[in-house]
Amino acid sequence: MRGGFGRALLAALILAGSVIPVPAPAAAFGTIDGGGQRREHERITRAAVACPAGTGSDGDCFEPRSVAQLAGHGSRFGAVGAPDRTEVSVPAAHCDDADFLAGGYPRTRDQATAGLRDCVDHLRGRFREAVGNAAGLLDGEGRIVSAAVDLGTDCVLDSAAEQRAKCTSLESFGRALHGAQDFYSHSNWADAADPARPPGPDNPPGLNLPAPSPVLDLRGGAARAVPRDLTTGCYVLADQVEGTGMCELRVTHAALNKDNGLVDPGSGAATDPTTPRGRVGDNFAKAVTGAVVETRHQWQELQVALADEYGADRAALMACALTHDDPADGCRDPAPVARVAGRDGTSRTVVAVAVPGVLLGAAILLLLLLRRRRRTRSG
Repeated sequence: MRGGFGRALLAALILAGSVIPVPAPAAAFGTIDGGGQRREHERITRAAVACPAGTGSDGDCFEPRSVAQLAGHGSRFGAVGAPDRTEVSVPAAHCDDADFLAGGYPRTRDQATAGLRDCVDHLRGRFREAVGNAAGLLDGEGRIVSAAVDLGTDCVLDSAAEQRAKCTSLESFGRALHGAQDFYSHSNWADAADPARPPGPDNPPGLNLPAPSPVLDLRGGAARAVPRDLTTGCYVLADQVEGTGMCELRVTHAALNKDNGLVDPGSGAATDPTTPRGRVGDNFAKAVTGAVVETRHQWQELQVALADEYGADRAALMACALTHDDPADGCRDPAPVARVAGRDGTSRTVVAVAVPGVLLGAAILLLLLLRRRRRTRSG
């Protein structure tokens, strides 16, 4: 979301003349229950990475308390909802304002592509923060730091007082997921145009492409190619299909978004769409499916990035610490090999630990053979 309920409240206050103008937030998949939203971000995240009920994590899914910090629970925003608290007026946090339409459009393809790459760069920054913050999960010996993974209280979002590495890493990752999920709602990547109406700013073409999108390469650094007809929507506070203000004659958020509907947090099934573009065919379901697949993909990408940064053994323990509610009990500390800093040092430690063991075993065996030989001779 980018403020649906809050946006409606703000508009009412403006009409009442009781507030001064502020930068306009944009709407997206919902974060709250109300104002047309049904906690779509939370439900998508749970459908993507929550462990099935009654099962523990194998390191690939998040246990209940941990997924609650990432996705949200009750009336609390999770990490994935954090941009709706502090980045409501940042288009790059929601992949907005990267609009384009072939044929006499007010913006060029290059301008639209630059807007989209701003989004990708912003999300890459959050992704890298998640990797960097994960360092605090382990101590210098490669053991889990109990205080860094304790979830006795909920994570505090966007607070310098929050020192738990699990919380800060999950918040940064959740912020990256928010924009990645919004990409499928705010763009035409996965959807289709209304075949009953002519193409135009109010009915841009759909690309009907699958997830994950190569455009959202958050682990990499190179600029990916952008399809010529890819567009997101222009957003202003007075969001409507027929653009107003800076969005006049442009593809608008109101015309293109597939933000709201009912998402099953277990299966990811999407029903009851409520936006114009979402009600066309199965556009809402396609947007949700794309967001679910992308979320799973980015979690896999984060694990790869952790391995690139810290080595495979440390990364596996970090992933376990992020996904388990009680990592001190559910995650086994690594063997000495994983406690050696540096990727090259790991293999040398394996040799240093393994070779003495082999030599000791050989020495014992040789001693036993010698004793047996002496007994045979004396007999």
